Amino acid sequence: MLAGGVFASDKPVLRAAVLKIGTVNWELDTIKRYGFDTEFGFELSVQPFADNGATRVALAGGEADVAVADWIWAARQRAAGKDYVFIPYSRAVGGLVVPEDSPAQTLADLKGQKIGIAGGPVDKSWLILQAYAQKEYGFDLAGETEQVFGAPPLIFKTALQGETAGAINFWHFLAKMKASGMRELISVETAATSLGLDAEIPLLGYVLKESYLQANPSIAKSFYQASRKAKNLLATDDAAWDILRPRMNAKTDAQFEILRRDFRSGIPAPGNVNEDSAATFFVLMRRLGGEKLVGKVSELPAGLFVELE
Repeated sequence: MLAGGVFASDKPVLRAAVLKIGTVNWELDTIKRYGFDTEFGFELSVQPFADNGATRVALAGGEADVAVADWIWAARQRAAGKDYVFIPYSRAVGGLVVPEDSPAQTLADLKGQKIGIAGGPVDKSWLILQAYAQKEYGFDLAGETEQVFGAPPLIFKTALQGETAGAINFWHFLAKMKASGMRELISVETAATSLGLDAEIPLLGYVLKESYLQANPSIAKSFYQASRKAKNLLATDDAAWDILRPRMNAKTDAQFEILRRDFRSGIPAPGNVNEDSAATFFVLMRRLGGEKLVGKVSELPAGLFVELE
C-alpha cells in the first residue's frame, strides 16, 4: 500500500495536499468520482490538511506531490532554489463588495471609511485595487481609508454586520456575501483590465516538483487533462453540482447558486499560461507588494509554467 491508502498499481500515484475545506476539493472530488484520473492513467490520492501552510510543508517535505498555490508564490520558491512548477487551476480572484444600500459607486466613495481585507496587506486583490483607484481617480485607497485585516470568516462576519463599509475576501466568501445581499462595487478582473493586465491569467494553480514530473513523465499532461475534463463537466452539468452540494457549506439556495456561478466564471481558458502576460503582471505585483510579496525575485524564473498543449 502506498501513502494515502492507495494500493500500488501500474499507474503513478499523485498525492494532492489540499485544505480540508478548500474549494479545490470540488474539482478533485469530481475527478475521483467520475474516474477521470484512471481514465488518463494515474491515481489521484487526496490528502486533507487543516491549513494552507501545512499543504505547502507537505509538498516541500515529499509527503505530497502537488498543492494549490498562486504562481507568484511558486515563482518566489523556484527563485529560491526549489524545483517548483505550475499548472493552471483557476482565475477566480474576487473583488470588493459593499452593502446593497451603500451610497458608494466607486472606490473613491470609500474615503475615510473602513475596508475589511482577508489575506493581509500584500493580498493581490488589494494591491490591484489600490493601483486601479490611483489610476482611475487619483485616489490613495490605502492612505485614505482604514484597513481591517483578518481571516476570511471574520471579514465575512464584520461586513455582514455593517462594521465595515466594504470588504475584500476570498472568492467563495464573496459569493456568500453577495448571496446575503451585498453587491460588488468593483471586480478585480475589471481593475486588472483597466491596468493593462491580462485578466484571463489563471493566478491559482497546482504546484508540483520538476523531480516528480521527471520520474513520472506523463503525469503533468494527464493530470491537466483530468482537471480540464472535470472543469468542463462542472461548467455544463448542474447535476454534478448537486452531488457536490453537501461539501460546499452552502446554507441557502442563493449561496449554492452563486458559488456555482462564480466557480464557473473562474474557470480559465484551456492552454498554456501566457508568459508575457504573466511577466507584466509580476512586474506590477513586485512594484506594489515589494519584497514582502515576491522576495528578492526581480523577474519570473524560467521554466515556472508547465507546457501543457
